[in-house]
Amino acid sequence: MPHPHVLLSAAVSLDGRLDDTGPERLLLSGPADFDRVDEVRAGSDAILVGAGTLRADNPRLLVNSAERRAARVAAGRSAYPLKVTVSGTGDLDPTANFWSTGGEKVVYTTDEGAVTAAEALRGLGVDVVPVGAGLDWRAVLTHLHDVRGVRRLMVEGGGRVHTQLLQQGLADELQLALAPLVVGQPHAPKLFGDGDYPGGPRNRLRLIETRPVGDVVLMRYVPTAPGTGPVPSAADHRWLALACELAAECPPSETAFSVGAVVVAADGTELARGYSRESDPVSHAEEAALAKIAPDDPRLPAATVYSSLEPCARRASRPAPCARLILDAGVRRVVTAWREPDTFVAAADGNGLLAAEGADVVVLPEHESAAKAPNRHLNRG
Repeated sequence: MPHPHVLLSAAVSLDGRLDDTGPERLLLSGPADFDRVDEVRAGSDAILVGAGTLRADNPRLLVNSAERRAARVAAGRSAYPLKVTVSGTGDLDPTANFWSTGGEKVVYTTDEGAVTAAEALRGLGVDVVPVGAGLDWRAVLTHLHDVRGVRRLMVEGGGRVHTQLLQQGLADELQLALAPLVVGQPHAPKLFGDGDYPGGPRNRLRLIETRPVGDVVLMRYVPTAPGTGPVPSAADHRWLALACELAAECPPSETAFSVGAVVVAADGTELARGYSRESDPVSHAEEAALAKIAPDDPRLPAATVYSSLEPCARRASRPAPCARLILDAGVRRVVTAWREPDTFVAAADGNGLLAAEGADVVVLPEHESAAKAPNRHLNRG
């Protein structure tokens, strides 16, 4: 299901700590970075923190700039983003600053926790939403997107929330402010906890920006590791978007689709990319990409192929269709945006061929319009 763009925002010390162990919150950022965070908040539809952060820091989570609030209102938005918290137990303090400031608030909790939260927050106008027996992050994000209309979600902590979202492949971006100090306390809270992360310990997130902000350094990263099995990750969306961009590079044709493809290893390493008619007038995107990888590359069995259009199951120009080429390469996971219409081949079902031989096929229809865009000249399908 569609989710908001999830942005993890945090400030950490040089040794990766969110705070020290003292009774007062350690301020890691300075005025310039606080203003930057305020700007990011103003550009978000919702701001989320965990219940632990509410108890520890008692934040207000407001857009402090009157000019930014006015700009939101002028654009037809509420003055403040929706404020969101999550709590497994529903044990929440109704006197916390979170409830008495800003605009609308919503709590996501378990079925059992919803009873406790509703009683604790009675009369405060807070929407309490149960998401099942456990705290299901995918259910939370789906509800925020589909019911609350949230397209951009800023997550401000704490470490447990950041850890869960990154481990489950649900974080689209990490904005990290690195403060010039060392906490040095072994029990001080860390940004990320121990455990398994997508792509394993060799996975390298992609750095997309770094710049000084006052005396801290802002670093922005995006995830690269594909999801596993039929469950999509945030990185799946990024790689599929790239495949759709590659489709625009195809020489136009009246007798074939324009398609882009990317092959990505499990640790997020791009192995190859290609697009239709890249190497000759009849080459397909998946074919062009796979041809650039050694057939015995040990990373292929755990790789993911991203294709803007469903891989073909039948073709006249080559002995083997792209679905067969993918299977023969050993790849068993494919992510695509658009099911092949009957424009050139009736009842095409490359996804069915892949699935019948054990491949996981993930269709992300949010990218369908981008996949179709380079093919509008066909005016069919």
